[in-house]
Amino acid sequence: MSFEAYDDYEQSERVQKWLRQNGLSIVVGIALGLVAIFGWQQWRNHKSGHQAEAAQVYQQIQNALLANKADAADAFIDQMYKDYADTTYAVFAASDRAQRQAQAKQWDKALASLSWAESHASDPQLKALTQLRMAQVELAQNKPADALAALDRMPAKSYEGLSQELRGDVLVKLGRPDDARQAYQAAKSAMGEDAPQSGALQTKIDDLAAAGKQGA
Repeated sequence: MSFEAYDDYEQSERVQKWLRQNGLSIVVGIALGLVAIFGWQQWRNHKSGHQAEAAQVYQQIQNALLANKADAADAFIDQMYKDYADTTYAVFAASDRAQRQAQAKQWDKALASLSWAESHASDPQLKALTQLRMAQVELAQNKPADALAALDRMPAKSYEGLSQELRGDVLVKLGRPDDARQAYQAAKSAMGEDAPQSGALQTKIDDLAAAGKQGA
């Protein structure tokens, strides 16, 4: 037998021996791999279906509101909280409820809805928007310190124009005119001179300057 043939024979024997010794583990490994792949696909299908179901419930909320059926809308929102709390649609539903509650001046209820939305929002920008709305409600409740805390939780540069203007309003309430002026100027800079809100911001800056002269 040539060396080449002997090498081939030896390699063949080694492979067969290794398969006999490890064959079960190979089969188990392949089976586990298939289970993992199947499980991942099932999870993705479930996730997709779960999101689709949440979207349908959210649409039912919108339909109920269009039909002026607030109680039905709230029942669907409660369902969202229970069954779809891990979806963005539930955060939308909570924010929509908070808006209705704020319009009715039900400030505590609006804040509770927004707190739920903040704790369940996974998207950073959506969470920041929720925090901005929380600050608006807390300012309306005449709780400027709480409003400032909500604004401080927002990531830097998130909705910068709106958040800085609101920060200025809060700081005015807190009796910090110099800090308020800086916030208004930062808001104006972020929005740009051509922004519709630019004139109102300049009026706020001018009012602080006039107040400062009168107090001097």
